[in-house]
Amino acid sequence: MIDSLGLAFALIAGIMFGAIFFGGLWWTVRKGVSSKHPAFWFFGSLLLRTCIVVLGFYFILGDSWQRLLAGLLGFIVARLIVMRLTREVEQTSQLAQESGHAP
Repeated sequence: MIDSLGLAFALIAGIMFGAIFFGGLWWTVRKGVSSKHPAFWFFGSLLLRTCIVVLGFYFILGDSWQRLLAGLLGFIVARLIVMRLTREVEQTSQLAQESGHAP
């Protein structure tokens, strides 16, 4: 039988894994474009983020397909949240740069 507490835990875990993955991706892009060795940053980040998410899904959510599905839903929700938050941060920083000097 499906317990709702387990599904809620799986959803929250999926949101956490998604925040780690997509937040880490955003951080890597910001750090990597100004680095002398961007390939190191991008490859290392991809490896670390993927390992965290795959191992987390395997060990925490891997006992039933319902929990995996709830975790995947949380992962997708985290993607949408991170996209919205990073878009707002980028727009705010862009406005601050543009208003820093007069034409």
